[in-house]
Amino acid sequence: MVCLPAAVLERYPRFSLYNSPYPAHDAGRAIDLYPDSNDAPSPVAGTVTHVRTVRCPPKPYASDRDHLVVIDTGDRLARVLHVEPAVEVGDEVAVGDSLGELVRSGFFAPWVDNHLHLGFRARDADPVRASGNLPLDIDIGVRGVPWDGTGTVAETGRTYVALDAPTHPNPGTFAAVGSDDGRPLDGGIPHYRHGGQLGGSDAPLPLLDAALGTPDGRDVTWAGVEVRANDRPATGLSLFCGRDSLRAKLVFADGHDLAPGDDVTVTLRPTDDPVRLD
Repeated sequence: MVCLPAAVLERYPRFSLYNSPYPAHDAGRAIDLYPDSNDAPSPVAGTVTHVRTVRCPPKPYASDRDHLVVIDTGDRLARVLHVEPAVEVGDEVAVGDSLGELVRSGFFAPWVDNHLHLGFRARDADPVRASGNLPLDIDIGVRGVPWDGTGTVAETGRTYVALDAPTHPNPGTFAAVGSDDGRPLDGGIPHYRHGGQLGGSDAPLPLLDAALGTPDGRDVTWAGVEVRANDRPATGLSLFCGRDSLRAKLVFADGHDLAPGDDVTVTLRPTDDPVRLD
């Protein structure tokens, strides 16, 4: 088990363990860290052992190349993706040193913001293979914030809408949209199938009076739900942990007609045919 210290997490305005369709994030074994600029500050200290460039799916909004930087931290190997590297094999880096510039990779869905992907391996493990991450924990509390499903559109892109709700209860600390009984939620509901609750019981998870599934420890396989915005279908809800703001994010893979200032009511309905993108 690797535990990421609070001092590292607090360098980033947002993070998510589960909001990804890729196997490296299974059971929250990797974390996406969202800096407040396009610079990529290193989340670990150590010696760079590998720098690789890989091809990724061509997308009109993204690069067809991504990069892997592997850092020997002494106890284990850290794998960092989505950075145009400004470091070379043999370089020593400290926490906060720039690894380079963030890359908008073809591995990203169009509604995903630029970020660093971080996972860990044993020092004798294959450092390049996509799967095989060590279990990952976070040494920081995340508060679950109640939400009634309403909000006003604060930001839009072609495939997403960010609401101004729920309100962050204590900027400077981490919070997430909470279940109806206050457990912080992380992941893409239901479009990424698997997500997480960052603290709480193993009781069934309710959100907006709908059943999200029953946790297995921290992990949740989302139940069949349909997300609707003003009673029109959405692809899903994209949830993360925020240090200063929350902004529930609605995903519309096929586009939408919402505009900043529009009032939105989000509802969840049970369905036998939920949207799955993974």
